[in-house]
Amino acid sequence: MSVFFVSAYVLLVAAGYIAALACIVTANPAVHPEWLRVGLACAATGGLGGCMYCLRGVYLNYSVRRSWGNEWIPWYLLRPIVSAGSGGISYVFLKAGLLILESGTRQDATEVGFYALAFIAGLNVDKFISKLEDIAQAVWGIEKSRAAKQDGGARDGASTSPATLHGANQQ
Repeated sequence: MSVFFVSAYVLLVAAGYIAALACIVTANPAVHPEWLRVGLACAATGGLGGCMYCLRGVYLNYSVRRSWGNEWIPWYLLRPIVSAGSGGISYVFLKAGLLILESGTRQDATEVGFYALAFIAGLNVDKFISKLEDIAQAVWGIEKSRAAKQDGGARDGASTSPATLHGANQQ
């Protein structure tokens, strides 16, 4: 039963992000400043990336691996929210110039690059946070978190994200 609850929750959250994007896209640009409109759209886009990741995790862990575990329900409930935060923060880092999408500037550039990075940030929160920690260490000298240091010890590119561990631990 819990797998159906989680799936319904994630689909409902995804519908909310889609509705938010529709409102943002159709909003009067004269009323809302560009930074707010694009920042919120990036947050919603990141949230959609997280919802996609969660739905993929449900499919893999319930249907393919047959290893669904209720201990992961909090992760499935929180991941779309954390992903929206990552999507919104990606916009802040891009606007601050700490993340760069391309080497040159274009006059005809659109916001699509912002949305693409926000989606990726929401889809893969672990790697995005790791990249932000790399930037913080290089720019401000802030050391990586304990979790990042532990994950850094993983060789061969193995991920320690909950979805990966979920499948690995439950087999």
